[in-house]
Amino acid sequence: MTQEETKDFHAMPNIIHITDFSAPELDVYARLSEIQLFRYHEPDYGLFIAESPKVIERALDQGYVPVSMLVEEKQIAGQAAPVIARCCGIPVYTADLAVLTRLTGFQLTRGILCAMRRRALSDVCALCAHARRIAVLERVMNPTNVGAIFRSAAALGMDAVLLTPSCTNPLYRRAIRVSMGTVFQIPWTFLPQEKSVPALKALGFRTAAMALRAQSVNIDDPRLAAEDKLAVILGSEGDGLTADTIADSDYTVRIPMAYGVDSLNVAAASAVAFWQLGHTRL
Repeated sequence: MTQEETKDFHAMPNIIHITDFSAPELDVYARLSEIQLFRYHEPDYGLFIAESPKVIERALDQGYVPVSMLVEEKQIAGQAAPVIARCCGIPVYTADLAVLTRLTGFQLTRGILCAMRRRALSDVCALCAHARRIAVLERVMNPTNVGAIFRSAAALGMDAVLLTPSCTNPLYRRAIRVSMGTVFQIPWTFLPQEKSVPALKALGFRTAAMALRAQSVNIDDPRLAAEDKLAVILGSEGDGLTADTIADSDYTVRIPMAYGVDSLNVAAASAVAFWQLGHTRL
C-alpha cells in the first residue's frame, strides 16, 4: 500500500450497519439514562449525547472528544458527512430512520447523534476572573429551560453562567439541543453550594435577584446598568428564588407586566433580563 493509499485508508469512516438492537455498544443511545451516561466512565468523566450536525460541530470546535455516532443511513453522505469527516476512526453506527427511531424511542434531529466525553468543570474563580455580567441559575431543573437560558445568555451579552448544585446539568441531551450548542460556547460551571449570593459577592459581583417583591426595582433602573460587575440570579420554575437569596441580594428586580400577568417563564424572563442588563445594552 502506497503512502497516499495508507492516508486514504485511515481517513475512511468506520461505518457499522446495525443488525442487533441489543449490542452493548448501542446502550449509550438506546438504554442508558442521563445519570448513567454521566457516570459511564467513573471515576473518570462520563459521556453526553449531542444531537444534529450544527450542535456537534460546536462541541468539536470547543475541543470535546467524540466517542461514537449514530447516523441515519442517508445522512452519511448528506448532512452528517462534514461531521463524520472531522471524527475519522470512531464507530459510526447506521440504519434507516425507522430502525433508529425504534432503537432510540424518538426521531433523530437531522439524522445524527454523537456520544462525546465530558470534561472537568471550570473553577468558579477562574471562570469569573474577567467577567462583568454573569447569569446565575438557582434550582432550575427543567432541561428545556436550562437550554433556552444558555442560548439567551450567549446571544445577549452574558460572560458566563453559574448553576447551583440542584440545577439540571447543561450537558443533558435536551438542554444541549434547545441551547443549539451554546452550552459549548459560553463558559459555565456549578457553584459548590445552593447559597449563591455570598460566593458571588466574594467574587466582587453586585447581585440582582429576579423576583416580584414590593421593594423590587424595574429592570431598566439605571443603577443596574451602571454596576461594573453584576450577577443576574434566576430561580426555579415553580417557586422562584429562595427567601435567603432575595434577602441577601443587592437588588430585587422585576420586569414590568401588562394585562395583569404576574410573571414570565424563567427562560423568557432570562431573555428580557439579559437583553436589558447584558453587554448588548452597555
